[in-house]
Amino acid sequence: MVRIPESPPLIKRVDKSDERPLWSVMIPVYNCLSYLKETLESVLSQDTGDMFMQIEVIDDCSTDGDVQRVVHEVGKGRVSYFRQPQNCGSLRNFETCINRARGHYVHLLHGDDRVKNGYYAEIEKLFALHPAAGAAFTDYRYINHVGEILMIRNPKLPEQGGIVSDFLTRSAKHQLLQPPAITVKRSVYESLGSFYAVHYGEDWEMWTRIASRFPIAYSPKPMAFYRVAHGIGITNNSFRSGQNIKDINKVISIIQNYLPEEIRSSSLREAKNYYAVYSIRVANGLLGENSQAAVKQVQGAWEMSKTFSTLFWMLRFYIMYYSGIKTLFKGKVPEYFKISRYMAPN
Repeated sequence: MVRIPESPPLIKRVDKSDERPLWSVMIPVYNCLSYLKETLESVLSQDTGDMFMQIEVIDDCSTDGDVQRVVHEVGKGRVSYFRQPQNCGSLRNFETCINRARGHYVHLLHGDDRVKNGYYAEIEKLFALHPAAGAAFTDYRYINHVGEILMIRNPKLPEQGGIVSDFLTRSAKHQLLQPPAITVKRSVYESLGSFYAVHYGEDWEMWTRIASRFPIAYSPKPMAFYRVAHGIGITNNSFRSGQNIKDINKVISIIQNYLPEEIRSSSLREAKNYYAVYSIRVANGLLGENSQAAVKQVQGAWEMSKTFSTLFWMLRFYIMYYSGIKTLFKGKVPEYFKISRYMAPN
């Protein structure tokens, strides 16, 4: 079985005769043990009982400690544990999470993220108000390795709640949300399949694919926390290798298939320009710790979008680069630059 499927993997249907909980909180983990306790506690504080909520950790053969022991100590028998027979990669681990989910609503909560008390009640309210919605999400906040909030509000999200009528066209231009904030009906995964194609940006593709077929409901309450700047995971590795740019280009290309033909060309240009600038901001965040990777980001940005906007940000970067700012950091990157690599420009 390939680690990166070229088409959306099928999600098997749950037997209709089975008794099913409303919720499946599926927690994929790989080498994020130091954050797992916090993640589990954020869910357990909202536990409505095993008849209503399935909680399970899916371990992709972590090597940083005894995940099962932490699950048992924190969950006290309430949280199930499943370990993959061998490391299969994030996409296949997500696929396993969804296939093992028995609930009507599936929340994929990464093992280093967390949710605020009231998240599950808020999502239930959204689905009750908007029964046609295929997915529902809340506003969210970025947090760092010690849980400090790094951003007040995502300016790309609407100020009012309800069905986001233009979610598809918005999402086609740039990512609107982060994984811990969104819950998807299992029937939607059964209809559209699981994550595929790339390891970086696979969630952006998925949310846009869902929006092309189903309404998306939203609450402006910040009820989820997405952890960044902790130096681990696929995002960090892809920034250093430049794989993020290759993956984003592929995602942008896939997303065009979900759009009305008359807006594809304009959406394509805007998305490429947006992520070209974002890649240069990633380069800013890499200054002082990996200048070779930083330059690779800038070069990839220019290949992605040769516009005046990209040129402006490139010139800004190279002024910093050649003026010796990278050496002034002395191996410690200021918090602004650490954060900027994860936050796309407004």
